[in-house]
Amino acid sequence: MGELRLMKGNEVIAEAAIRYGCDAYFGYPITPQSEVMETLMDLAPWETTGMVVLQAESEIASINMVYGAAATGKRAMTSSSSPGISLMSEGMSYLAGAELPCLVVNVSRGGPGLGTIQPSQADYFQATKGGGHGDYNLIVLAPASVQEMHDFVGLGFDLAFKYRNPALILADGVVGQMMEKVELAEQRPRLTKEEIVQKTGAWASTGKVGRNRNIVTSVELDPARHEAFNHKLQAKYAEMKEKEVRYEELYCDDAEYLIVAYGISARISQKAVELLRAEGVKVGLLRPITLFPFPEKQIAARAKQLKGILSVEMSAGQMIYDIRLAVGGALPVAHFGRIGGLVHSPSEVVEAMKKLMNNV
Repeated sequence: MGELRLMKGNEVIAEAAIRYGCDAYFGYPITPQSEVMETLMDLAPWETTGMVVLQAESEIASINMVYGAAATGKRAMTSSSSPGISLMSEGMSYLAGAELPCLVVNVSRGGPGLGTIQPSQADYFQATKGGGHGDYNLIVLAPASVQEMHDFVGLGFDLAFKYRNPALILADGVVGQMMEKVELAEQRPRLTKEEIVQKTGAWASTGKVGRNRNIVTSVELDPARHEAFNHKLQAKYAEMKEKEVRYEELYCDDAEYLIVAYGISARISQKAVELLRAEGVKVGLLRPITLFPFPEKQIAARAKQLKGILSVEMSAGQMIYDIRLAVGGALPVAHFGRIGGLVHSPSEVVEAMKKLMNNV
C-alpha cells in the first residue's frame, strides 16, 4: 500500500502532479482551486524533481505556456476555475488543433459571469462539447472523490499522450475543497531528454537531429488539407468512444429506475439510492467517469429494463441532453438540480425520483 494521507482535493492534485512526473505547471489563482498552485509552491518540486512551477500573468498566458511546453513533448498542466477556463478556451482549441497532449483541471464554480465561489457543475457543456471554437473534443474525467482527484492526474496524462489530445479533469468546488483519506502513488521519475525524444520524436519539437523537422501548428490555409486533418481528428475521437469509456454502476441489475450523476452529485445520489432501496424502490445509479467519451451505449443498454431516468446535476440541466440522446426517446428522462452554487441533499434527490415515478 502506498503512503496514506488526509488531504484536500486541490492539494492532492498538486501532490499527484509531482508524483506522476509532471514537467511543468503554469497557472493563475482563482477560487475555489487556488490551493493547487499554493501547494505546489509550498512543496517546491523544482528542488527535488526539477518540475517547473510558475504563476503566469493571466489564464491566457498560462494555457499558452502549456502549449509551448507540450510542443516539446513535456508533461505540462494547468488548473483554474470556470471563468479562468473560459479564458483558456482559445488555447485549448489550439492545443487540440496541434494535437498536443496536456492536462487541464477545472474546479468549477457557480456562474454565469463571475458568479460565485460556491461549487457548480454548470461547465458540462463547455467541457464535453469542446469549450472553444472548431470541431474538437477534450478527454474529460469527472472525479467523485479526493482519491480520484489524485488518480486522474496520472490517467489524464496517460490518455493525453496516448491520443495526443488535451485531457480535462472536471471537478467541482466540493471535491476540490473537501478532505478525505487518499493513497498516494509512488514517485515516478520525470523522463530524461533522451526518453522524451524516443517517445515524442515523431511529432514534438525536441531538436532536429537526424530527421526532418517537426512543425507544431494548428493553422492550415489549404481547405482540402484542413478537411482531411479534421477527418483524422474525428476518427481519433471515435476511437476514444470505442476504447476509453469509463463508468460505475451501483444496484443496476434489477433496477426499474436509474439515476445518472457524476462528481459530487453521484456521491449524494448514492445515499439517495440507498434511502429509496430501503423503501422498496428498485433504483440504481450509473456514474459516468468519462464525460467524454460519454457512456451512451451503457445507458442505452440499461434503458431497455427501465421505466424512467433521473439526471442529477448541479446545473440547470446539461448532461440530461446526452442521456436523452442515448435513450432515443424510449423512456422518460427528467432532471433535478440546484443551480448558482447550491448543493442538493439526498432527501431532495429522493423526492425528485418519487416525482418522476408519479409521472411515468
